[in-house]
Amino acid sequence: MNKFEAERRKAERLKESYPPGTRLMLLQMGDDPRPIEPNTKGTVRVVDDMGTIHCDFDNGRRLGIVPGEDSFRKLTDEEIAEEQNEDIDEDNAPVMGM
Repeated sequence: MNKFEAERRKAERLKESYPPGTRLMLLQMGDDPRPIEPNTKGTVRVVDDMGTIHCDFDNGRRLGIVPGEDSFRKLTDEEIAEEQNEDIDEDNAPVMGM
């Protein structure tokens, strides 16, 4: 197998492992001039053919994560459920009127 085929297969595995909508937590960015803060959560938008995982981060930034350069992990089912409960609590908060 040549290098191109190996990279293509790696990108395909990443696409399968991180489909759009997957929630991640960035642990640390590699060599980026404007890194995103550690422990910032984000949602996968797409994995490109080079294997870069493009995310919309909760802090409003949009950036690609490079496996092997950047450290990250998927959120656990418990963490996702907790986020969803927080969203429900905010939606059901009392509305103050005048």
